[in-house]
Amino acid sequence: MEIRVLKYFLLVAREENITKAAELMHLTQPTLSRQLMQLEKELGVQLFRRSKHRIILTEEGMLLRRRAEEIVALAEKTKEDLQHREEQLTGTVAVGSGELQSSRFLSQLLTAFQEKNPLVRFAIYSGNSDNIKERIERGLLDVGLLQEPVDITRYRFVRTPVRERWGVLVREDSVSATKQSVSPAELADMPLILPERESIQNELLNWFGPYAEGLRITATGNLLYNLASLARASGSCVLTLDLECDYDGLRFIPLSPPMGSDTVLVWKKAQTFSAAAAAMIEFSEKYISGIK
Repeated sequence: MEIRVLKYFLLVAREENITKAAELMHLTQPTLSRQLMQLEKELGVQLFRRSKHRIILTEEGMLLRRRAEEIVALAEKTKEDLQHREEQLTGTVAVGSGELQSSRFLSQLLTAFQEKNPLVRFAIYSGNSDNIKERIERGLLDVGLLQEPVDITRYRFVRTPVRERWGVLVREDSVSATKQSVSPAELADMPLILPERESIQNELLNWFGPYAEGLRITATGNLLYNLASLARASGSCVLTLDLECDYDGLRFIPLSPPMGSDTVLVWKKAQTFSAAAAAMIEFSEKYISGIK
């Protein structure tokens, strides 16, 4: 499979129309159709179902779309890394981060690095720690900010100086909204929304202690904005980190006894980085060490 043909395939999949995709790529429609047929022949599968007005991806086509997006992204990142090894540091560093209080610290770190290296750009990916680790393994991210507990045996890392604080988002009209903190007993009978990551769920269940078995969990998720919207509509409580953000109609209440999480900035041990990524990693180690 050629990268060029995969790009053709991705554009057709996006536009759902070969004629329109051909116009965008300045190709003739027969030329593009021939490229797609050759791709299907090479793979031995049908990628599209063709109708009168549009084309639809088959199950095999949807699988190739996911893989092709990763392949093209990795190819472009590799090209970017190889082309930026001049004396003046340039290039793009791919960074992953979750919704964390530590993200503000990461922003300060990146800004400090960019002040010294103004030609370096950052490509920021948002996701939970599992998503970020997966993209690091695939070579799509250079570094990632991960929330513990997380397995970092395959990585080099520096621990950030920020301690995350856990609590619940509750509706302002609930009894809990008047409290300074909430205990396991006070949350045990309430509908709860939990983070998606299993390791974090286990930490929270340990915090609940003897009340864990009878909890009423109504939903799980990985983006707090969406979970907050659900909590506002349903009256459920979102167990979440304190991001110091305001959500209309909701209030953050800390847990009691307190529960916290550490965060780490990680990168793969055995990997050759671009000059920009290598410089950013070295800078991060010194920056965090200086703060500590």
